[in-house]
Amino acid sequence: MNLSSTLRYGDPHDPFYVEYNRRKGHYSMVSDHMHGQHELYYLLGGERFYFIKDRAYQVQPGDLVIIPGDEVHKTSDTGVPNHERVVLYYDERYFAQFGEAEAELLRSPFLGARRLLRLDAPERLRIEQLLYGMLREIQDRPPGSELPIRHAAAEVLLFAARHALGAEAEAAEEESSPTAAKMTEVARYIAANFREPITLDKLGSRFYLSPSYLSRTFKRCTGFGIAEYVGITRVKEAQRLLRETDARITEVSEEAGFDNFSHFEKVFKTFARMTPRSYRAQFRRPG
Repeated sequence: MNLSSTLRYGDPHDPFYVEYNRRKGHYSMVSDHMHGQHELYYLLGGERFYFIKDRAYQVQPGDLVIIPGDEVHKTSDTGVPNHERVVLYYDERYFAQFGEAEAELLRSPFLGARRLLRLDAPERLRIEQLLYGMLREIQDRPPGSELPIRHAAAEVLLFAARHALGAEAEAAEEESSPTAAKMTEVARYIAANFREPITLDKLGSRFYLSPSYLSRTFKRCTGFGIAEYVGITRVKEAQRLLRETDARITEVSEEAGFDNFSHFEKVFKTFARMTPRSYRAQFRRPG
């Protein structure tokens, strides 16, 4: 049976939803760099760069990528056209249906350090059987399709949990090209020094790279421009301060590394899709 090029189950407001795409040509993500849902991303075909937090991974068919909620991430083109992928999103509400021990196990992939699971042939066969079965149910919607879809969602999550907990970190996960390793080093420097003024020229001098090469290569490996990554890193810190402290919003702006309050509000709204005040209000109890 042939699958449609695009399939969806549920929507981002549900405890669980699914996106499947078979894309032709070249494609890079342009939005949704952070969201509250945990994410399992499985590449069925093609090749992708996947940047998560401060590291770029080169993803191959059969790789399962784990992205915790609210962690900066973005996929981008490697120069190889065409790819096929399926993404499963799990909101924290999803785990409420399970007992405490089961929920802890199923949540564990998103709490660990591993972000890439490189599967062998039998493991690929197993997970693709689950995923294609789920996608057929989503496409055809026969009577009772909700049951196998929900079952497959839990099975895939259990597969990831067992694999992540039961295997040592693979050497393949640690391997990266010298260029990708250098861009990871740049990203980690930004993540550690985002409160300081950061410019492309200063980064180029620090890492002995021309600004044009650094800008072009960072974008290719991570999917982010330098200024975009600096901004989103600062917004994440601002979100933490808004949730966890009672500091004034102007103080939050300064502490997160912004030297201009109006710029802070603009950048925050771009990435968080709401104002700093609205974001904080979500974490304040009335009364």
